[in-house]
Amino acid sequence: MNTSAIQATGAPKAVGHYPHARRVGALLFLSGIGPRDPQTNAIPGNVYAQDGRLLDYDITAQIHAVFANVRAVLAASGARWDNLIDVTVYLTDMARDFATFNALWAEYFPDPARAPCRTTVGIDALPTPIAIELKCIALLED
Repeated sequence: MNTSAIQATGAPKAVGHYPHARRVGALLFLSGIGPRDPQTNAIPGNVYAQDGRLLDYDITAQIHAVFANVRAVLAASGARWDNLIDVTVYLTDMARDFATFNALWAEYFPDPARAPCRTTVGIDALPTPIAIELKCIALLED
């Protein structure tokens, strides 16, 4: 089977030793993508205390950033936003952030019949102080 790993220069560096995506036949599997800025590695909307503790975050800023990072990986892989077929969403505060995520999702995918399938999971933490991460699968066109 034909497989190839993709590293996207327009997306933030991976937190571990893995590719941004892997193509397997006509499917593209994206590793978990967060909202970190690809140039600075900063997390949009995070507010820190002087001692470095995270005080607050702006989920709207992080949602827009994570969608931009997914687009960058898709583009580097030869795919488009419309090629997404399945998205798993990880939120660190489901009670606080789900409604905002749902509203922005509807802006990015206005037609539910054309939107990818989606699962949203509430989790305790992610490897860096981010509030959201996406795991995506896309169908590539030949």
